[in-house]
Amino acid sequence: MSEISKTVFVLNGPNLNLLGLREPEIYGSTTLDEIAGMLEDRALELGLTIDMRQTNHEGMLVDWLHEAQAQGARAVLINAGAYTHTSIALLDAAKAITTPVIEVHISDPKTRESFRHTSYIGMAAAKTVEGHGPQSYLIALEAVASGEV
Repeated sequence: MSEISKTVFVLNGPNLNLLGLREPEIYGSTTLDEIAGMLEDRALELGLTIDMRQTNHEGMLVDWLHEAQAQGARAVLINAGAYTHTSIALLDAAKAITTPVIEVHISDPKTRESFRHTSYIGMAAAKTVEGHGPQSYLIALEAVASGEV
């Protein structure tokens, strides 16, 4: 019997490299590096490891979803940024893998502009965590650790 992977991919899409600077009234002042540190600390406590990545390119996110499957990742947490609302390619990639995908958002898209109310990632995600600020990532990680997804 094979051992369950301890690696959780955390994929971040466009403009998330600007967290802490970008629209702090919506996204707060916590940077992506600070979120990575919080996740790494909590993952260590939970016996997991984090593979945290960010790109502004849609195809790279698709490739990373495929890579998570190929490497036998335990789960993928993905904050696809604006691609959440536009990318059928990400929907198809998430549907194509058996690795559980958890959609993560710092803000709550359903309380924002109407074009943010549709989530293609959410159509394939095992769970969505949104609207809890940077804690959304930790809530998602806890769901993985508890076996919820």
